[in-house]
Amino acid sequence: MTRKVVDARANEKGNITHVRIEGNQRFTSVEKAMSMADRGELSNAHSVRPTSGTKPHLRTNPDAKGNNNLDYWAGDN
Repeated sequence: MTRKVVDARANEKGNITHVRIEGNQRFTSVEKAMSMADRGELSNAHSVRPTSGTKPHLRTNPDAKGNNNLDYWAGDN
């Protein structure tokens, strides 16, 4: 069963730190959500693990909408 990320929180630097997954009232750490995405448990997000340069992070799957991105949900738009 896959679930969706439906909300996000950012720290004072604007980095996404937590996401809320549908069906949950509490937020989940990005690290845990990345593991869930790696296992195919999230239908609308994936983890990005670059080999160099930037740190690993979670992203929503690309589409034409802007109102379903982590930065938008975290109020960092």
